[in-house]
Amino acid sequence: MGWRGSRKNYCWPGIYHITINVKERRQQPLGRVVGDVSKPDGDPQAPKVALTEVGRMVEQELTESIHAYYPMIEVSDFVIMPDHLHFILVVHSRIVSPNGRETHLGQVIAGFKKGCNRRYWEITGLTAAEGQGEPAAAGVMAPAGKKEGQGEPAPAGARMALAERRMAPAGAMMMPEERRMDVETDSLSVVPPQEGKAPSTGNTGRPPLFEYGYVDVMPLKEGQLEQQRQYIHDNPRYRLLRMSHREYLTPQRGGIDTALKLPALKGYLERECSPSVFSDDVWKELTGRLLVTGGLVACDSYGSRNLLGKHLLPVVCHHKDAYLRAQQKEKCLTVAAEGAVLVSARISRDEKDIMDAVMDEGYPVITIEDNGFPEIYHPSAHRTELCATGKLLIVTPWQYKYRRVDEGINMPECKTMNCLAQALCRMKDSWWKE
Repeated sequence: MGWRGSRKNYCWPGIYHITINVKERRQQPLGRVVGDVSKPDGDPQAPKVALTEVGRMVEQELTESIHAYYPMIEVSDFVIMPDHLHFILVVHSRIVSPNGRETHLGQVIAGFKKGCNRRYWEITGLTAAEGQGEPAAAGVMAPAGKKEGQGEPAPAGARMALAERRMAPAGAMMMPEERRMDVETDSLSVVPPQEGKAPSTGNTGRPPLFEYGYVDVMPLKEGQLEQQRQYIHDNPRYRLLRMSHREYLTPQRGGIDTALKLPALKGYLERECSPSVFSDDVWKELTGRLLVTGGLVACDSYGSRNLLGKHLLPVVCHHKDAYLRAQQKEKCLTVAAEGAVLVSARISRDEKDIMDAVMDEGYPVITIEDNGFPEIYHPSAHRTELCATGKLLIVTPWQYKYRRVDEGINMPECKTMNCLAQALCRMKDSWWKE
């Protein structure tokens, strides 16, 4: 998956999946999700967002004003959600403003937000701060040839705050939150706010509609653009699904009895890992990431914890058993059909193959995530649906840590999750051989 990067020149052509959050997300000023989650796309009652006047204004600015001011930019897909918006920008050639100067994606987004702010203040009746005057006419972009301070006030897009005019190119900007797209699951997760944010409302003294900054993801691999388009399309449906299954589709913190003590975990890692990959320093770093309560490894979860009360069996594939893999897979499918719930970290290709085969048959499973849950956590659409229907429980023993998509996990972390799978099941991973 692509991501924001300082080596990317944001003046160049490219495709960008942009996410912008509203400032006061709890107020959900852009609309509300309505419909029936059981209805298919195309049905009049299928999930959709009923936009408010503010939401309709944002839609108009997005679909009309950006392209009018920057003809080389096209908005190809979008969704206006109650508290945020997603859209895909296709930049066909180098970004140049009407005055002939090369500019960058950050300026485009800043102008869009500024224009939305102006119209938002007009719609809501918010007046300028004392001494600042009244809002200028609505509209995102300034006409070509106009400069700030010359003649009539330029429309919103041209009158960006000085701080935003001096911002670095988009790839170097610090965003209020960044989202990591998981390569395997197509899930989005949020990273905590960072420094260096530039305001988009200047010195007007009025509250902005949008949060500072934005998030961009660049599809780099084949099929990722279509995945992101589908993600945008499915947003209302899965928001409605989460609203109707809050007890399952919200991260639940702690409270899972793993019975895994730290000394036992350390002994396991010393047996399973060579001294070259497991040392006291590695152990210190690892325990600094683990969720620990009362000397036991703890777990957060997402999905139905009712699965923990079932007969649990771990799925761990070892290289030494590769010639028995078909036997292991067949045994796993048999016990799943009999009511057992399989538990796996899905690290190796064989583990993924077995777990996918079990899920394809409609049997419930528990998977162990290799990272913690951020405050706002949304798995892929498919996994969300499985969690909502009680077919999947996602657990994690880790505190959340932002990782770039090219960062992997090390051997001790893999072995820790395999050990946890056995601890949750109170069963050795060799059970299938018996």
